Amino acid sequence: MKRNYLFWVDCYNKLPKTNRYSIGKRIDDLFVEAIEMIFTATFLKQDEKLPYVKVAIRKCDAIKFFILILFETNSLEQNTFIALSEPLNEVGKMLGGWHGQLSKPSQKQNSPNETSGEK
Repeated sequence: MKRNYLFWVDCYNKLPKTNRYSIGKRIDDLFVEAIEMIFTATFLKQDEKLPYVKVAIRKCDAIKFFILILFETNSLEQNTFIALSEPLNEVGKMLGGWHGQLSKPSQKQNSPNETSGEK
């Protein structure tokens, strides 16, 4: 995510002024907030992580949506749009996997013992 943000900063500085201080600023804020949520979640206890991961997912989805708007309004070139979108999609997949792990009760704790001999 850090690499994505550093690339975004370069793109942000090249945006037309009409977009830089509106949607561009919002994307920048969302990036920082998403990074903060991910960073915070990594240092929390297992049972405290889920709300932070959920917020990070929402923020990443919003970033992707606003980047799409910039592309559709011809404020981003196609290659820049792709270079921003593809890594964000990967981050989204990783966050989704993390969310899935945190949402499920542990299989080892809640499932019957499979080695009990019953079939």
